Amino acid sequence: MTPKKRILLGVTGGIAAYKSPDLVRRLIERGADVQVVMTEAAQKFVSATSFQAVSGHPTRSDLWDSAAEAAMGHIELARWPELILIAPASADFIARLAAGRADDLLATLCLASEAPIVVAPAMNRVMWANAATQANVGTLISRGVRILGPGSGNQACGEIGPGRMLEPLQLAEHLLAPLPNAGLLTGLNVLITAGPTRERLDPVRYLTNRSSGKMGFAVAAAAREAGAHVTLVTGPVHLAAPTGITRIDVESARDMYAAVHRHIAETDVFIAAAAVADFQPIVVAKQKIKKQGLTVKLDLEPAPDIVKSVADMAKRPFVVGFAAETNDVEANARAKLKRKKLDMIAANRVGDGIAFDCEDNALTVIWPGGQADIDRGPKLEVARALIAMIAARLPPPESGPRRGARQRRAAATVPRSRVRSRRVRR
Repeated sequence: MTPKKRILLGVTGGIAAYKSPDLVRRLIERGADVQVVMTEAAQKFVSATSFQAVSGHPTRSDLWDSAAEAAMGHIELARWPELILIAPASADFIARLAAGRADDLLATLCLASEAPIVVAPAMNRVMWANAATQANVGTLISRGVRILGPGSGNQACGEIGPGRMLEPLQLAEHLLAPLPNAGLLTGLNVLITAGPTRERLDPVRYLTNRSSGKMGFAVAAAAREAGAHVTLVTGPVHLAAPTGITRIDVESARDMYAAVHRHIAETDVFIAAAAVADFQPIVVAKQKIKKQGLTVKLDLEPAPDIVKSVADMAKRPFVVGFAAETNDVEANARAKLKRKKLDMIAANRVGDGIAFDCEDNALTVIWPGGQADIDRGPKLEVARALIAMIAARLPPPESGPRRGARQRRAAATVPRSRVRSRRVRR
């Protein structure tokens, strides 16, 4: 009999706490053993008796419970779970967790436990968007805390926007369902570029583009989920790196080119998701360029073509390019695939509120002899479908320690819910 996964559910003060007893039930349905710890504020919204009834365990809330603490009960409880889930996680608790506070039982358990922590935020949309909250969330992510949500929609305060706790069924499926691509890239080194580049004109000005880096970061997260060792080379973005990857920050196309070629020798798969500048100034002014007349002439030259430089290598990895196009998306992408000798290309339409600065994306993925469409959806889901396609197209190895991983990938299937195959048009 498979042992039950031990989950400690922390419930903090927020109206979404009324959903937490249902969350306990959903987790138990999937084979979990759940103990609940409540903050003082949580008890204003839902009773401890409700949790005891659905979990089958006493509900804890008091760090100073003399009966429980006679044998250092909070340390015993901290050692018990395989996972700590905070749902709902209020802005206050997120701040206390980021600060490393231990001023109540739940915060103390998080500090005293070695179990991974998952946080499901729930708060007003303005509180979620506040710079302090976002900084605290970024701190937690950098420490390996997994953030699930928040969702967006109608809120108890009557406003509409991001801040809703994900539904209990969604949280249970996130935590206890296997990751869709688990093991597909185990043992492989994947190098990914993301974000824009900045090409300096003078000490204060530069040429750049609207890329947020979100798609490249999603691809990095999906590759890591699939078991790869991931190195992410990123231009200037305001994003926290996915947990478990190596991040390298660069500014210009030259910087990105150099970083890629420092790591390409040990790379099995190279995914060029960055929006690299096509042109760079021939001369960078040493002083700020002053306004002179009504026009300014800029002399530009081609920037390094990173993906082509990798594809032209004698001993090269599997090379995947991206094509962001405003028109004739498929035709332009197919021409780029052939011209740069890529193994695969992911194309999408951009501009006028599409793709750039958005949470969703859609891709047309093309390779020699075939193609498929990945329907519009959250960028992480699109990235997972792309990673599955890449895994399915990787050639078998000649020999070596990665043979087992590549044999597993030969049988990889792409999630059909988001992918539509198409015949190649001649």
